[in-house]
Amino acid sequence: MSFTIRLLIWLKGKFVGNDSLGNRYYEEKPKSVYDGRQQRRWVIYKSKHDVGKIPPEWHAWLHYRADKPLNGQVFDLNQSNLSEAYKPIPIDENNKIVKLNTKMKRSYQPWIPNE
Repeated sequence: MSFTIRLLIWLKGKFVGNDSLGNRYYEEKPKSVYDGRQQRRWVIYKSKHDVGKIPPEWHAWLHYRADKPLNGQVFDLNQSNLSEAYKPIPIDENNKIVKLNTKMKRSYQPWIPNE
């Protein structure tokens, strides 16, 4: 971690917690927030910067979907209760994306010019 990041954390950051991967989460100290602005939140990654390595409960906290980290709680991905709102990408046991059948029967005849 660079000197600048350490200085930022020391001056403005407040440690909130860490996850099972070793990432550390911070938010701005209340006294450094002004004009009704939200507290900034950030993560210091344990290893290489990879946003895919943030658990859903911490992702919700980082993006202001939750006021406190949802440690161990289930986060409802479909908060709108619509059937088409969110569908995770199907992945098999080898971590490869399962291709869905995209061929659909057409219920119309396409227009062909000059017939």
